Amino acid sequence: MAIEVQGLTPLIQVFNMPRSLAFYRDVLGFAVISDSGNGDDSSWVWLRSDGCDLMLNDQYEAGNVPDAPTAERSEWHSDTCFYFGCADVDAAYEYLRSKGLEPDPPKVAPYGMKQLYVCDPDNYNICFQSSVDRHANG
Repeated sequence: MAIEVQGLTPLIQVFNMPRSLAFYRDVLGFAVISDSGNGDDSSWVWLRSDGCDLMLNDQYEAGNVPDAPTAERSEWHSDTCFYFGCADVDAAYEYLRSKGLEPDPPKVAPYGMKQLYVCDPDNYNICFQSSVDRHANG
């Protein structure tokens, strides 16, 4: 019998928890489900939006945080992408622009997905996407 998987909750390392929460909670609309007990200054936060879960974890222990992220700690973040199903990618684009972000306009990929990419504060890629008719202009 196969394992019954009921969800997926990625855990990503972030440099600055308040900055990451400002993006995921305040801009993208994720709700805080739980944290390690210090609100915006928590070292771990569990977020959820429309059944999608994500956990954030500090890269550094308190008292050992450098002034700026080191390249070695975030070198591969741009290779990591989170794909979120999104019913209206064009509306998501306008919403993100209204929040002061400047993503490139959505495009239709050759495999029939309309996609909108934006980077989070730690340079992780976020893609909002929906399936489109392959014959429609996009």
